[in-house]
Amino acid sequence: MEISAELKGHFLRLYQLAMTDGNFSPEEWKFLYKIGEERGVSKEDLNNVLLTTSGTLAIPETVEKRIEYLFDFSRMIWADGKVVEDEITALKKYCKRFEFLDENIEGLVKYLLESVKKGKTKEDILSELK
Repeated sequence: MEISAELKGHFLRLYQLAMTDGNFSPEEWKFLYKIGEERGVSKEDLNNVLLTTSGTLAIPETVEKRIEYLFDFSRMIWADGKVVEDEITALKKYCKRFEFLDENIEGLVKYLLESVKKGKTKEDILSELK
């Protein structure tokens, strides 16, 4: 399967986010593979992305895709059952990198983390933010 540069960047950011607290837990590994599975990417292909991708990471082109990826980041933060300040800071940096306005980032991060905690789906999030 050919994996787009955008999706490669997504997996690498998820991996970076999982490492933010200094402990890549088994739950976070499982979640990373679950995201791969949701997107039709095999464990082997995902391992290849993590081990061989280099260079600048592409950002998603559409606002909807950016929200979807930020939602995945929020799910990764919650994968081990706890949220630490370094993970929140990293999520804010990704919001900035994804070109959200500074004045909206704090609220977006809070909304995404609370939504994940409440068990909302990607579809719920996308429909609420329209």
